[in-house]
Amino acid sequence: MGNCCIKDKIPSGSVSNGYPGADILRQPQSSSMNVPVMTGPVSGGGNHQGFSGLNHESMNLNGGGLSSNMNNPLPLLPSSIDNNNGVGGGMVDPSLSAIIQQQQQNSGNGNICTNSSNNNNNLTNAKIFVALYDYDARTDEDLSFKKGEHLEIINDTQGDWWLAMSRVTKLQGYIPSNYVAKLKSIEAEPWYFGKIKRIEAEKKLLLPENEHGAFLIRDSESRRNDYSLSVRDHDTVKHYRIRQLDEGGFFIARRTPFRTLQELVEHYSKDADGLCVNLRKPCVQIEKPTTSGLSHNTRDQWEIDRSSLKFVRKLGQGQFGEVWEGLWNNTTPVAIKTLKPGTMDPKDFLTEAQIMKKLRHAKLVQLYAVCTMEEPIYIITELMKNSSLLDYLQGKGRNMKLPQLIDMSAQIAAGMAYLESQNYIHRDLAARNILVGENNIVKIADFGLARLIKEDEYEARVGARFPIKWTAPEAANYSKFSIKSDVWSFGILLTELVTYGRIPYPGMTNAEVLLQVEHGYRMPCPQGCPPTLYDIMLECWNKEPLKRPTFETLQWKLEDFFTLEGSEYKEASMAY
Repeated sequence: MGNCCIKDKIPSGSVSNGYPGADILRQPQSSSMNVPVMTGPVSGGGNHQGFSGLNHESMNLNGGGLSSNMNNPLPLLPSSIDNNNGVGGGMVDPSLSAIIQQQQQNSGNGNICTNSSNNNNNLTNAKIFVALYDYDARTDEDLSFKKGEHLEIINDTQGDWWLAMSRVTKLQGYIPSNYVAKLKSIEAEPWYFGKIKRIEAEKKLLLPENEHGAFLIRDSESRRNDYSLSVRDHDTVKHYRIRQLDEGGFFIARRTPFRTLQELVEHYSKDADGLCVNLRKPCVQIEKPTTSGLSHNTRDQWEIDRSSLKFVRKLGQGQFGEVWEGLWNNTTPVAIKTLKPGTMDPKDFLTEAQIMKKLRHAKLVQLYAVCTMEEPIYIITELMKNSSLLDYLQGKGRNMKLPQLIDMSAQIAAGMAYLESQNYIHRDLAARNILVGENNIVKIADFGLARLIKEDEYEARVGARFPIKWTAPEAANYSKFSIKSDVWSFGILLTELVTYGRIPYPGMTNAEVLLQVEHGYRMPCPQGCPPTLYDIMLECWNKEPLKRPTFETLQWKLEDFFTLEGSEYKEASMAY
């Protein structure tokens, strides 16, 4: 694609495209380095060169399942060391403050900072960003760039799409703001993953693309302003708390503070110094984030010309239309959902689409645009490579093990917890409305659409099109839909997962299901389903809607399904 402005190229060698400090991560590491290895929490009297108080948790891969050794409670990380014997004390040791103050004096100011640039340089760098991912221009006004490329931001006042100039090619164009980070910021580091949970860090690090010594740094779940270092140790993941000093600076081992996280990474890349392994390569980023809309041109324009769409291949067909893989503007892969004529009122749908497009979460399929000027109505969303969860369970995913199925359920619960927080009801939560991407990533689709289906097309009770077997009794009998009726549906979806797409209530008609459920009947525990998971299903199917769990509760129960037991669920929020 073209670009809207072309200038002279920068002379060769005049631009640095690397991440600041990244060269230390590229240094070759000997696999036979003689480094101290830590296999468990170290007490204050250990012989690890004064590395007392360093904590880690581990998660093992055992026969395809996830497990955690919780036999020995992890000690709290003390905030200081005693001058005499290195045992943890109360307040931060004065010696740490002295080290930090000396570093501040050496740098000539009161702040800990590795960058000694003057104010003019800081002003110059304020608008210089680094690309976190590759991006290919989708329109003539977009700017293509490569990961690591430096970009000068010209205008960042137009929402999620910024006008930028490449410092490599001097070309200008619009870029998605979530594909870049400010130069020399922590967000620009390839090892920084931001606000992700411990369980998510473990999943990422244990992907086959990562090897022994892969690592990432993330925000602490339990302590504001602190961080956690997650490191792959063969087939386990260990976590270390990174504490922040009041005077600035960071430390894992109290005896060794660092002015910046970059310095901390550099140190432990060269020497494990008490970690399970020296830090090697940053965790691989598998997924690119979705953009806000298709392009800068469509950021506030939901309605697009249907001639800009090209249908590539049919992905599936449902009661109310078809789903196709397609291309927008001959550049961007999308999913196109076509609705059968008469299914819903275009004006009502456009109103709902305005709300739907504002719902943004990693576990929701992103709505890009619509075509409502004529029928059939088109709904254009991000493309998920493996179609619906129902089809996936019955096909490619037939050999998935229980840990992968539980992980999918936790992802769905996370997306529904977001809808719950936004007071938004799905109304048709089922495996057929969950889409699957690469690496078993799942996202919720078609949220809110069921409300717009015309009544003669979507009758309750006896209508064959109405999903009786997934619908809570108060919703099926009295049309009382709520987030709690979605919780009921989620319990049914759990049975679809563990039975690889079996229709709920096998052998029963819709009428029989309505009658029997009203009289207290609940599906028995599916074959191979753990009792703990079946208990969660029964909680979702409580006759009293208000007694059903929240999706937030369901999320952390499922995320910690293999690492915590029973009463320990309530401690999940204390993870590093």
